[in-house]
Amino acid sequence: MSALEYEVAGRVARLTLNRPRRGNGITRELLDELEQGVERADLDPEVHVLALSGAGKGFCGGYDLVEYAEGELPGHDPAHPWDPMLDHAMMSRNVRAFMTLFHCSKPVVCKVHGFCVAGGTDMALCADLLLVAADAKIGYPPARVWGSPTTAMWSYRLGAQRAKRLLFTGDSLSGSEALEWGLAIEAPAPEELDARTEALLARIALMPINQLQMMKLLVNQSLYSQGLHGTQLLGTLFDGIARHTPEGYAFRALASRAGFRDAVRQRDQPFGDHGR
Repeated sequence: MSALEYEVAGRVARLTLNRPRRGNGITRELLDELEQGVERADLDPEVHVLALSGAGKGFCGGYDLVEYAEGELPGHDPAHPWDPMLDHAMMSRNVRAFMTLFHCSKPVVCKVHGFCVAGGTDMALCADLLLVAADAKIGYPPARVWGSPTTAMWSYRLGAQRAKRLLFTGDSLSGSEALEWGLAIEAPAPEELDARTEALLARIALMPINQLQMMKLLVNQSLYSQGLHGTQLLGTLFDGIARHTPEGYAFRALASRAGFRDAVRQRDQPFGDHGR
């Protein structure tokens, strides 16, 4: 593996996103390695709990979109008819990779430092527990243009009203706010994040594997009964649609001319927060 580091220490399998120079931007390679790592940990009888984290300055800045936004995606030329199933085929595979964390029979603890935005939240919110540094930033700015959260986990983690508050604005939360809103289980000071995460992992690892598996299955059933599969189908389809609206085409055209980062800055300028 090159995009993700995998190691086991004691009863803990550690999966570390390892593209720090690109903000751990999501690529197909990274998702393939994530699936492999989760499966490997799930099948290892010595592993009781998985720890997901990111190398470098932050957990994950979302998809590595510079190439996609600045170039020409297949089937994204507004002069030609759009086939929505092309987008669905691509993004649904990504959702399946993210959801390996949710479907893994063992608990997954996600440690967020620095930033966790856009597609990075699709991954993180599929974990079972989030510890978010108090000063970290977590949210889905692409709700402003050119995106929809494909795993659709926001309403299940926050409830309808708070999910709408974030997705109607594209605003982000600090780690402290994420704790207050119930998204994070802890929001320690940045210098205490590692220690607090290790303490929780050690405590979970004391449990028998079969008890952990039963407790996770029990709680996850409530999300299935609330229609998670159907909501994720809509989220994935809407993500494709968002790239083919007039605003979506204009955003991609701007990114092609000025570069993706400048396009994001112009997107966020009216909000005064650069994706807060």
